[in-house]
Amino acid sequence: MADILPKRTPQTIADERVTQILRAADSWAADVPAPLTPSVRAVCIRLAEMIADARHAHRPNPDQLDPDAAQALDLIAARLRAPATIRGLEGELEALSALELRATGAWAVVPSAQSEWTATAITYLEQRAATLPASEHPGDYWADDLVAGVIASIRALVAG
Repeated sequence: MADILPKRTPQTIADERVTQILRAADSWAADVPAPLTPSVRAVCIRLAEMIADARHAHRPNPDQLDPDAAQALDLIAARLRAPATIRGLEGELEALSALELRATGAWAVVPSAQSEWTATAITYLEQRAATLPASEHPGDYWADDLVAGVIASIRALVAG
């Protein structure tokens, strides 16, 4: 008789997803000039937090979730806000908050807020890149491509 695998707990799922999200953030950050690495990691973490946060409609499946899945998403969002996760990125995250990127209740009820958030993330990354010498600037539309890619990959991880 085949062994029955134990059911994965919301905590285990959250641990796995956060590890995958942080790995993805490192991967996205590896493709930009080194001075932009913290900015890219901060945007990735903030986007993932907002996608996982059950209050937001940015998640890939708006249908009612089973209680374990909903708990896992809440745990993912909480762990992405935890001091251990954001250590070294506090300044970047404060700058994002200054641009009103922080999750709000409006995110869940105003569809245009998602587009505004995405546009703000792109603007934030472009502002950071503008501080680099011209020879180090990423290509045209790099921030647009990065934010779109991050959203797609994080949605896949969170829905996984």
